[in-house]
Amino acid sequence: MPLRHFSPLIVAALFIIATTAGRCTKSYTPKPRSYFRIDFPEKKYVPYVSDCNYRFEAPVYAKIDPFPGGNEPCWINIGFPEYKGTVHITYAAIHNDLDLHVEDIHTLVYKHVIKADDIIERSFSFPERNVHGIIYDIKGNTASSLSFYATDSMANFLHGALYFSVVPNKDSLAPVVRFFTSDVEHLIETLYWK
Repeated sequence: MPLRHFSPLIVAALFIIATTAGRCTKSYTPKPRSYFRIDFPEKKYVPYVSDCNYRFEAPVYAKIDPFPGGNEPCWINIGFPEYKGTVHITYAAIHNDLDLHVEDIHTLVYKHVIKADDIIERSFSFPERNVHGIIYDIKGNTASSLSFYATDSMANFLHGALYFSVVPNKDSLAPVVRFFTSDVEHLIETLYWK
């Protein structure tokens, strides 16, 4: 059958198919999901001294502010604005109520169990400074990745929790959580009561 009997649309479609058929031999492979590269500052610390009953060393790249809207003068935020992270620090004097403070922190941490893959408790003790407590590593897509409390069991109780102002994603946050976990550990290792 001569070509003049075919409609112009069919001829155009056949021409396009014939000229592009050889080019479609490559298949598309999706690229794996990736995350931005995060550059961290060099680890350096300076003493943080306040009018409160505690002191410790804080990272030089942190911004320490009073807890917003709080009436407690010894509550502070250790902020890492570039990484949208904050360690909320609260302090309480103990008046024969240590068990109540410990139970409050335990309850607060285990509220994350719904979203947490695991919660690992690591106890620490520095008898020479009378500093004892527990670090909670909270694994998974939770609001807080790390929480701790430190006490001398007689007069002082300090609690801290690491939060990020982003949607929790354990994979993308993992390097940042590791980096700031070491800062929290350094805070604990340099904590002194006045």
